[in-house]
Amino acid sequence: MTLWPAIAAHIAAATGEPFANPRRRSAGGGCISSTEVLEAGGRRYFVKLNEAARHDMFAAEAEGLAEIAASRSVRVPAPICHGSAAGRAYLVLEHLELDGGAGGSGARLGERLAAMHRHSAERFGWRRDNTVGSTPQVNTESADWLAFWRERRLRFQLELAGRNGYNGGLQRQGDVLMAGLGVFFNDYRPQPSLLHGDLWGGNHGVLRGGEPVIFDPAVYYGDREADIAMTELFGGFGGDFYSAYRSAWPLDAGYRVRRTLYNLYHILNHLNLFGGGYRGQAQRMLDELVSELR
Repeated sequence: MTLWPAIAAHIAAATGEPFANPRRRSAGGGCISSTEVLEAGGRRYFVKLNEAARHDMFAAEAEGLAEIAASRSVRVPAPICHGSAAGRAYLVLEHLELDGGAGGSGARLGERLAAMHRHSAERFGWRRDNTVGSTPQVNTESADWLAFWRERRLRFQLELAGRNGYNGGLQRQGDVLMAGLGVFFNDYRPQPSLLHGDLWGGNHGVLRGGEPVIFDPAVYYGDREADIAMTELFGGFGGDFYSAYRSAWPLDAGYRVRRTLYNLYHILNHLNLFGGGYRGQAQRMLDELVSELR
């Protein structure tokens, strides 16, 4: 069976309702996957496509969306089905109509993200690995947040950067930082909070009526500051969002320093995904963090 009939048949099987000969239109392409909207019989679905070898990435994304939905905190698109056909992997999601102009949505998102972060677990990490962008994200669980961040996040990205040819100062300063990482947690003990994991401005929106929604997660349980830090990395979140979040759950005073520590992970990932344009920023962040150790 060719790709689109196979996807339509899978949607019908997953929903228990006929879905034959759908119309489709491009929804634009992201950095990682291409996207389409399928419509038939008054129903629409959002479809993400990638090469067949990426099916596990989509399976993990679907499971992450289900994890967030189970927290009953912030809206996410419901996963419908995923699979592979005709050499392509696909993920079918509930189609949501976004409306960027709804007032008050930032405050609602801040409140609901705080509620999501209060959804906790016994250990840091998650029951399965997933991806951040298309980079593998190792989530092997640990009771020690400092060790988790050092090994599963910073060391992983720094070693990947070395294999990608970004050697020298990054690794030297990275080793110094990882050896002294405890300085950033002397008086701070985070709890394992449910995280979106990749919460930049392009991964949230607003439904008609003002309901905030988040999508494209890289879910795991970690320090909630890591999610808040990424919202500040590329912009896209207003003051009402931060005010509402802090009112619901104030941040520790040391967040301003740890923000750079947490965003270093994402800048290293961007270096590994998109190339040397991020090397200088990664080096500056490392230098700033190492200066805090003196």
